[in-house]
Amino acid sequence: MMNAFEDLQKMSTLGMDKAMQSFGLVSKRMQAIASETADYSKKSFEDTAAHVESLMGVNSLDKAIEAQTQYARSSYEGAVAQATRLGELYVDLARDMIKPFEDFAAKRA
Repeated sequence: MMNAFEDLQKMSTLGMDKAMQSFGLVSKRMQAIASETADYSKKSFEDTAAHVESLMGVNSLDKAIEAQTQYARSSYEGAVAQATRLGELYVDLARDMIKPFEDFAAKRA
């Protein structure tokens, strides 16, 4: 009876240690995601400001449409690239969340 209690206590302690490892890894990944999002937001704002400034100097409608088309294209490509990058970061986050528990689960199977 006492042996079962000790086993349960060891397993509980090991589970808590694995959870703390997972939380540490998740924290680092979330910081990377936040940093990536902030960097993209800053770049997007700067690109928009530069675009508006360039539109101020346009003399014809054709040039304005051309500039707007170029801006829309580059904004779309940037957004797709950012979404891809964030997707990769979230996949890495999910992997990091379960990594500490892989050996723990394998021992119990």
